[in-house]
Amino acid sequence: MNRNEAKQILLLYRPGTADGDDPQVAEALAWAQRDAELARWLEQVCAQQIALRAKFRQLEPPAGLMEQIISEQAASRRRPLGRPKVLLGLAAMLVAVLVAVLAAGGFWLHPQPQRANDNTLVIFQNRMASAALRGYAMDLTTGDASGIRDYLGHHAAPADYVLPPALQKAGLAGCAIQGWQGTKVAMICFRTGQPLATGAQSDLWLFVVDRASVAGAPAGSRPQFARVNRLNTAIWTQGDKLYLLGATGDEALLRSFL
Repeated sequence: MNRNEAKQILLLYRPGTADGDDPQVAEALAWAQRDAELARWLEQVCAQQIALRAKFRQLEPPAGLMEQIISEQAASRRRPLGRPKVLLGLAAMLVAVLVAVLAAGGFWLHPQPQRANDNTLVIFQNRMASAALRGYAMDLTTGDASGIRDYLGHHAAPADYVLPPALQKAGLAGCAIQGWQGTKVAMICFRTGQPLATGAQSDLWLFVVDRASVAGAPAGSRPQFARVNRLNTAIWTQGDKLYLLGATGDEALLRSFL
């Protein structure tokens, strides 16, 4: 597989879904982990995927559409020969709605330059949760805490992070570096001690990034909890850093590491 082939596959990738379980998608995602240019491109595509989903959720049908469909269906039962015209009319209406949404949101198959509001907390949470769930490749596999800090610092990623006391006791698996808004995110991988899913390397992840790079970052050190995709997450700030802790287990398990 080359970069262009990986792009063609990743155009169909939906972050936060089971797409990463597909062998071809997993191979393309692994390629993006090794290729900085491809990783930046994928970051933009995923951001637009999330924005497009949000626009679809906001979509409201035209006033009276349901009543019109019901009345036309009733009429079509009385006039069987008129059914094709009814179906064509409904299809045209649906196509018009889709075209309007895609025109407003920007079709995700054609990535656009990053916009200022792409750096929001919600997008950051979704992007990091997707990174944890999509079958990533660790840059460094080790249980040595000092080795992880040295590696992250050497590669210009946040290394002066502060771990909650309970998290300091968790088993380490390694680390990776994620991209975000032109800066680097430290991804420290832990094990909760629970049985790991087949092929999984860890089930507890801490993401650390410069607080200033995320719009809407919480102001305090008290963790805020949220379910993001299939992860339970806690997010907080301390000093100039933003912390996001995610686990595949339930919220009680997550809280036990804070």
